[in-house]
Amino acid sequence: MPPVAELIYYCGTMDSGKSTLALQTAHNHKSRGRTGLIFTSKDRAGSGIISSRLGLQSSAIEVDSDLDIHQLVVERLSLGDRIDYIICDEAQFYQPIQIEGLAKIVDGLGIDVFAFGILADFRTKLFPGSARLVELADRVNALQVEALCWCGSRATHNARTLGGVMVTEGEQVVVGDVAPGSEIAYEVLCRRHHMRQVTARASRAGHTSPMSLPFNQEDDLLKENMPENNMPKDKSTKGDRK
Repeated sequence: MPPVAELIYYCGTMDSGKSTLALQTAHNHKSRGRTGLIFTSKDRAGSGIISSRLGLQSSAIEVDSDLDIHQLVVERLSLGDRIDYIICDEAQFYQPIQIEGLAKIVDGLGIDVFAFGILADFRTKLFPGSARLVELADRVNALQVEALCWCGSRATHNARTLGGVMVTEGEQVVVGDVAPGSEIAYEVLCRRHHMRQVTARASRAGHTSPMSLPFNQEDDLLKENMPENNMPKDKSTKGDRK
C-alpha cells in the first residue's frame, strides 16, 4: 500500500533556514528521481525565485493572491506532467483559500506538500496563511535551527525596523531584509526584547550612553563619611601652647 500523502508545515522566524530547508528538500526528492513543483511568494531575490541567505536559489512559480494552485496542478497533470511533490516557500504570504487548495491537492491528488514559512508578523499576529496551515496541516514542525537574538537567547519574534527604529504598526506585508543598512528591515528578537522594543541598535545605544555615572559626587560623599573627616578638629595653634 503506497504511503498516504501529507501536508507538512515547517515554520520558524527569519534567519532560521526555512528557504535553505525548502531547497534541500527539493534536492533530496530530485536525487531520488522524483519530480515536483516549487512555489514561492515575495522572495527578497525577486519574483519567481526562491533564495537562501546561504547563496542557494532556484526558479519557482510565483504565488500572487489570484493564483489557483489546485487548478494549476490539475492542469499540469492533465497535460501529462508528473508531480510527486510540491514545495511551497514563504507560505505565510499565501491566501487562506490557497492553503485550502494545498490540502485538496494532498487529499484528492495524493501529492505530498511541504510548506515553509513564518508563523507571526512583526506585531506578533499570525499571518492568515500560517494560521490556516496550522489548522489544516497533518504536521507542524518547528525548525531545529534556532535564530538568535542580539543578547544570545533564542529568537522567537520578528521585529520590523524603520530607519533602525523598531515599529509595531503598519501594513502586515512589507518586503524587507535582515541586511544592515536597509531603510525597512527586519530583526529577530527574543520575546523579552521584542516586548521591550530593544533592538541590537538600541542596545548599543544604551551601552554607549553619554550619561556617565556621577563618580565625582560619589567620591565626595565617601570622603565626607570617612571616619577621620568626622573627628572633631583641633583648633589650637602653636601660639596658644604654654
